[in-house]
This record gives sequence, C-alpha cells and structure tokens, in this order.
Amino acid sequence: MTAPTFGEISQEHRGEWVRLRTLTYLRSVALLGQVVAFLIATMLFDLRFQLGLVALVIGATALSILLAVMLFPQTRRLSEQEAMLTFLFDIAQLGCLLYLTGGITNPFALLIMAPTAISAMALQPRSTLVLAGVAIALISLVSLVYQPLRFADGTILTVPPLLSFGFWAAIVIGIVFQAFYARRVTVEADSMADALLAAQMALSREQKLTDLGGVVAATAHELGTPLATIKLISSELAQELADRPDLAEDARILTQQADRCRDILHAMGRSGKDDTHLRRAPLEAVLREAAEPHMARGKTLHFLLDPRDIHAQTQPMIYRRPEIIHGLRNLIQNAVDFAAANVWVHARWDKDSLRLRIIDDGPGFAPQVLASIGEPFVSGRRDPSRARRRPGYDGMGLGSFIAKTLLERAGARLEFSNCDGPVRSLPDAPFLQGAMVEIQWPLARIAADPHDALAPNPRF
Repeated sequence: MTAPTFGEISQEHRGEWVRLRTLTYLRSVALLGQVVAFLIATMLFDLRFQLGLVALVIGATALSILLAVMLFPQTRRLSEQEAMLTFLFDIAQLGCLLYLTGGITNPFALLIMAPTAISAMALQPRSTLVLAGVAIALISLVSLVYQPLRFADGTILTVPPLLSFGFWAAIVIGIVFQAFYARRVTVEADSMADALLAAQMALSREQKLTDLGGVVAATAHELGTPLATIKLISSELAQELADRPDLAEDARILTQQADRCRDILHAMGRSGKDDTHLRRAPLEAVLREAAEPHMARGKTLHFLLDPRDIHAQTQPMIYRRPEIIHGLRNLIQNAVDFAAANVWVHARWDKDSLRLRIIDDGPGFAPQVLASIGEPFVSGRRDPSRARRRPGYDGMGLGSFIAKTLLERAGARLEFSNCDGPVRSLPDAPFLQGAMVEIQWPLARIAADPHDALAPNPRF
C-alpha cells in the first residue's frame, strides 16, 4: 500500500533531539549522587580515600556543568558530536572515580552503564558503539588496576577473585544489553510515532475532502444573489441600449456569462450539499466509494452482499466516515496490487454484526510475517514481482498499519490470513491461496440505525 507523504524527523540528526537543559539536569543529579555517596562512605562507613584526587575529579564534573549553564542557552539542542563528547567525559570521569575508590569492588561501578544506555536512545548507533567500547575498556582496566578501599584502621576491603570477575562480567553484559535494549525500544517507538503521524494525516486529508463539499455549497449559496443582480441589471441594460448595437451585444454577453456562472454554481452546490449531508450511506455505496480509485486498474472487483438471516434481508445504512472509507481503500488497494485477476469484497451481516472479507487471488502473505501484518514497516507478500507491480513503493507495510488503526478506531476488529483451498462462500467456490482480510464490526458501532431497513438487497 502506498503511504501518505508526511513530514518526518530525520533519523540522521538524533543528537539534536537532546536539549542541553535535560542533559544538565541528569548530570547534576548524578553529581549530587556522587557527593552524597562519598560523604556517606567517609562518615558512616569510615572508608578512606585520596580526598584531594576524588574532590578534583568530582570538581571537574561540577565545573563542566557550571560552564554549560553559563556559556550556552539551556534550550540549545546538542549536535551528535557534542552529545557524544559529553557522554565520553562522563564515562571517563566515572572511570577515574572508580580507580580511586576500589575499582570493580565499588558497588557503584554499575553506573558506568548509564551514559551508554542514554546514548542508545538519543544518538546514532556508531556513537553508541564508541561509547560502549570506551566504557568496557575502562571497566576492564579498573578491574585490574585500582586504589583499594581502606578502612580507618588500614584494613583493605578485599573481594574474592571469582566475585570480582562476576562483577566485571555482569557490568560488561549490562552495557551491551542495555544499549541494545534501549536502541531497539527507541527505534520501535520512533517507527510507531511516524506511522501514527501518517495515519493522523491520512484521516485529516479525508476529513478535509469531506469538509470541502460544505465550503462549495456555502459558496454557491452566497454567490447566488449577486449573480442574480448582475443578470437583472445586464438584461435591463441590453434593452435600454437597443439603439447602440455594440454596447447591447456586450450587455447580452454579460447576461449569458451570468447564466453560465449560475449553472456552474448550481452544480457545485448540489455536489457540495451531497457531500455535506451524506453522512450515512448504504453499505454497497460506501464499499464502492472506497474501491472507486482502483476499479480501472486491470483487475475485476466483485462486490457480494449476503444477509445471514431473514431478519436482515436489507443492506444496512452505515456511517460514511473518512476513517472507514480510507481504511477500506487501503486494504482494497493492497488486494488489487497483488491480485492476479480478481478481488472479492464480500459483506455479510445479521441483526448484531457486520463482517467484511477482502480476498484476492494473488500469492498471499508470506508465512514468516503473517503474525506481524498490521504493524508499521512490515511488508510480507510472497510475490517477487511486487516491486514491478508497485513502482515507487517502499514496502514498509505502513498502509496496512494505517488501515488497521483507522478501522479499529471506528470499532472494527481485523484479522489477516491466507486462503488455503476452495472458498465456498464465493460464487463457484474458487480455489485460492491469496490473502484474506476479515473486518468485523458490532452493527451498533457502524450502522446509522441498526434496525433501519433501506431497500431490497440488489443482485450481483
């Protein structure tokens, strides 16, 4: 399915998503935590450090935060390089602190994972790889070379080698896992946000097309009186200028053009009123309106209306909502794109529910992605010629996501599957292996009046 064009935030400038104010706040919280941990370890647990060096390292971070606040506006968004250098500084600062305070035996060593995780959410993968590599190198270094923790009596805090190795392995695995996990979640969230934006814009476009009819009708109504006045005055001028043939002819032309404008506005007003007031329509009319752009694409579309019990012999009058029309149009387009020759739009209803099935005689959905159909950026037909059938199509499954989102908003429940043999509900029960999309509504959610009988069911 073709996806609507919409503005998209460039993924190549992810660093510019981070404001300096946000990063300053996070770094200030981390700095406060370091100071509190240092004071508690010194006063409560009576541990001894090289106070001057520890204060120097913590002071370097405080100075960098102070300079950032004083020299730059806090609303500034950091570039990719600026954000990466900031994270590198924080990793190096934490590595120095760990060297001075027990190395891998310091329980706060796990905090070295934080800059990498934040980088995975905010920066490009190459920057995250660099930061993860530096963090692993530093944690490996301080696990071998460090200043041991000492108590006031000079006793050195020792940890068995097995536990030291376990701490190191856990931190390294945590760096890799958190970076991968954060990156994966962020990419999926970005994809979902882009897809939802596309769905919203598609719905907005359909709504604007519907509202345009009202504008046309109002314009025709408002211009009717001025044109009638112009016609009356020009007719009188033509009569009064009978002795001036050249001017009389101009007056008659003016009258003719006023009549032409009246006819055009009358037609536009009728069309606009139809669009404005036709908020509900027969089921068949809505289905044909949704399929109309794809009726002349070389595939045969079969519309089948099939009441399921004697109490629902007439087709229901349903709401003609933009999201319903656009969602069905996307699904029908998908079927037409991949069909070999035929597409069936089969509607069945009873007094409680309405069920639509859109079936094609194409190759069907690929089994490995069938469970993911309807999610953004998933493409999965088994036809290798799809690029030729769909020139310019990126194959990301965005159209399926838009259709599913819009129809579910209208109360529908969708299921995607493949046919596997004769489809007995279709005329002559053709043997098919193509795709089938089932859409089901509670009749009360889609019918303008679930108990209203419209007209005898037409024959197809």
